[in-house]
Amino acid sequence: MGKFIINGQKPLGGQIRVGGAKNAALKIIPASLLSEQAITIDNLPDIEDTKRCLEIVEALGGTASYREGQCQIETKTLATTRIPADLANKLRASIMFVGPILARTGQVSFPHPGGCVIGAGTRPIDLFLEGFQALGAKINFANGYYELTAKKLTGAEYFFTTVSVTGTEALMMTATLANGRTTLKNCAMEPEIVALADYLNNQGAKIEGAGTPIITIDGVDKINGGAFTVIPDRIETGTFAMLAAASQSELLITDCCPEHIEILLNIFRKQGVNFEQGENWLKMLPSKKIEAYSIKTHEYPGFPTDLQSPYTVLMTQAHGSSIIHETIYDRRLLFTDMLTQMGANIIMCDPHRVVVNGPTPLHGRKLTSPDLRAGIAMVMAALIAQGKTEIDNIYQIERGYENIAERLKLIGADIERVE
Repeated sequence: MGKFIINGQKPLGGQIRVGGAKNAALKIIPASLLSEQAITIDNLPDIEDTKRCLEIVEALGGTASYREGQCQIETKTLATTRIPADLANKLRASIMFVGPILARTGQVSFPHPGGCVIGAGTRPIDLFLEGFQALGAKINFANGYYELTAKKLTGAEYFFTTVSVTGTEALMMTATLANGRTTLKNCAMEPEIVALADYLNNQGAKIEGAGTPIITIDGVDKINGGAFTVIPDRIETGTFAMLAAASQSELLITDCCPEHIEILLNIFRKQGVNFEQGENWLKMLPSKKIEAYSIKTHEYPGFPTDLQSPYTVLMTQAHGSSIIHETIYDRRLLFTDMLTQMGANIIMCDPHRVVVNGPTPLHGRKLTSPDLRAGIAMVMAALIAQGKTEIDNIYQIERGYENIAERLKLIGADIERVE
């Protein structure tokens, strides 16, 4: 198991490139199963989660080749419709394969998806199952596997009782090959959903409304193969921006889309964080004083839950008190105990809210990454802390951030990856 050793408070600066969006890549790979034709994916991040997704494609009988950010996938024939447990248990996003396989073949079996502590096996998949049932699937559970069957899926109306990004994408993909019209209501509106819908429409789907609360899908007989370029990762963009702000660094963030983190940039303006922006770049500049500002996570275009952890680190360096209110995931604030061990002044009010008082100096510690987003927040805290920090369980970090140690070295970080 690898770990990071970080010596903090080294001057940071220069230029860092944003990679392809993890949350877009993990949906376009399963979407390839909707077509018997090949798909080429550009700007695919080389991270652990995409590797697991490609392994699932190959386990199902497809072929996948990856080289220097580009991937070719072909699933002309499928050897099985059963998603293997050893891969599904590592990856919450394995649930995204269910709809495309069901829509194309009329059957699929899979275990409860796994992942990190945030996406582990106790997290329900009821929205997915209800949606598949609405489209006509029959569901059976036996020997640890869900078994779904449908002679032919039929369009339906489905209302999401909880706004769900993956739920919206899963049913949108599934409905593309169903008979008739499907109307999805109370949908998530993330940029990754729009990108996925645009690709499917280019390959023959009939989807309207992606990026709004109501999406309609008129089923078609087939989806063609084609080419897809993964959009920039808005979570990486926001994380790098907050690292620069917390460390008072001048940092040019390239190949990004500032429009996708508009709420964070608006908060920066209120806090006195200095930055400049263009269509595909963001330049962070040192700030005289950063004011504390309370946030409440919300579905897009609200404050992303995936940016809550690094934002909490930023607030340890801001002047005043801020309340961090996590509304999406129950266990996502537990990592703040590690920040307290580093010297942060954080009071936990309840499992959903903490009060951060700043600014406080942070000190190096031995830490363990509990999940993907808390893990990168630990890296960020270590970079601004005094002394040495060791972070174990970095597999969770490398699930979502490509070659992160080497990229941070290029902007001046003293970070080593060791086994």
